[in-house]
Amino acid sequence: MIPHLPLAFGAMNYVEIIRDASFIELAVLLLLMSVSVASWALIAMKFTQLSRARSQSLTFLDTFWKASRLEAIYQSAQKLEGSPLSKVFCAGYEELSKLAQTGKEGGAEDAMSAKLGGIENVERALNRAATAQITELENRVSFLGTVGAASPFVGLFGTVIGILSAFNQIAEQGNATLATVAAPVGNALFATAAGLFAAIPAVVAYNSFVSRIKVFDTEMSNFSADFLNIIKRHFFR
Repeated sequence: MIPHLPLAFGAMNYVEIIRDASFIELAVLLLLMSVSVASWALIAMKFTQLSRARSQSLTFLDTFWKASRLEAIYQSAQKLEGSPLSKVFCAGYEELSKLAQTGKEGGAEDAMSAKLGGIENVERALNRAATAQITELENRVSFLGTVGAASPFVGLFGTVIGILSAFNQIAEQGNATLATVAAPVGNALFATAAGLFAAIPAVVAYNSFVSRIKVFDTEMSNFSADFLNIIKRHFFR
């Protein structure tokens, strides 16, 4: 005959755990549940953002190396709003356009001045755009790192409070058999399990996102160097 299992996984009754928990234990479990839900929502959002950035960046690079005119590349890049590389290119192209306009409107001295300082201006524009894109990609990722680092300790705190409460109840009853000790102590350990449940996905996602963002940082640096070489050869000779 198959034994009846309570409302839960295995022999653990979650309803009983919540019913017997103290106010502090309930607060710990509620906090861990809240940060876990927030972490999963953030993981889904950042995964979508980074996947879109990767897809559109590949599209932009294909367009960049195949096109023969910067204006055509600029028009295509404006449509790829999720690509960090396209944003960096647009910033450099817009600065280059300003320099070209200054050279046309001014005299020979203005043209020479723009030519001498133009490459530094374009480089600064590329660096500013790359920094802004990294900041945008890193936005709220640190929350996952905080959850991964703090959740196990919050869960452990709940477990300690639960064990202290269990031992106080046992002391009041004056009965310290295995049957009376095992259940309350086991229920108290549920908080530690909840902390690990919140922490593990957050740590895995945090490390994955940081690694992918570093790749974008390297790609933007390499692209900026290539773009500067191109405009040096064609516009600042």
